[in-house]
Amino acid sequence: MTQQNHLRGVLLASSACILWGISGVAASTLFINNPHLTAMWLTQVRMISAGLILLVWGMVAGKHPFKIWHHRHAAWTAVSYGLLGLIPVQLCYFEAVRVGNAPIATIIQFLGPFIISIYYFLFKHVTPSRIELIGMIMAFIGTLLIVTHGHLNSLAISPVILFWSGLSAIGVATNTLIPRTILPKYGALTVTGWGLLIAGLFLTLLQPMWRVHLTITWPQLGLLIVIILLGTVAPFLMFARSLSDILPTTASLMDAFEPLAATVFSITFLNVQLTSFDFIGGLLIILAVMALSLNTHKMLHFLRRRRAHSSS
Repeated sequence: MTQQNHLRGVLLASSACILWGISGVAASTLFINNPHLTAMWLTQVRMISAGLILLVWGMVAGKHPFKIWHHRHAAWTAVSYGLLGLIPVQLCYFEAVRVGNAPIATIIQFLGPFIISIYYFLFKHVTPSRIELIGMIMAFIGTLLIVTHGHLNSLAISPVILFWSGLSAIGVATNTLIPRTILPKYGALTVTGWGLLIAGLFLTLLQPMWRVHLTITWPQLGLLIVIILLGTVAPFLMFARSLSDILPTTASLMDAFEPLAATVFSITFLNVQLTSFDFIGGLLIILAVMALSLNTHKMLHFLRRRRAHSSS
């Protein structure tokens, strides 16, 4: 791997995460300018549109996306990924943005990797390392500062924001864990494309988007296109491409750009006011997740060794 390839991978991964952060700000702008717009409707449009684009892209690229339906386990995993992974991570996130703001929703969603660590501890019996324990303490303190602003007897943010943001953090974990067994065989393009489409179509069964009467202005339509193309399709393709040039652990460190981008753009364009507690808490959470990402390859190596030992 050359230095030029490594730099390209870092730029692609970081740019993808910045675009994901901008997507949250664009959604927040839509909710402010169109009070009748719901997180459910926006999530449906985003998922169905992006899912179709990714699947068509996969067919053009020769990925044969329909092969996944030839195997029962892969098909059920794709359905579970859409319903239990993508719906929480996207619908709950947009709901948190709607009732709160993009920076806080993104930062709390950023706690997802620690939920993965807890999962591995409870169900895979992988004991957290020292750096993971330190990271968890830092993340807990950071979250406490954001939620209470230093006053432990009261909440500084609405319980509704905390609820939806917490569900989106759980969604980050399920979104990561569920498809891991089929990604190597079918590819991220196919798996994510089907997951998005399945999730979007399922949500239309609960609340058909064509029954929602909305008046969308041209600027709002532009924001919607930004969310679909620049906030979903483009960053996914960029992040997937970056993994050809850099390690997954390196790419995961770039995730820190998402809450940073959401914060910077919200303050600049939406005049969102954040306190020093929000900044300090967010910084602690970002540093904690970065420390966890640096340790991720050690945990994966341990799991592979244990799997190989148990099968021998």
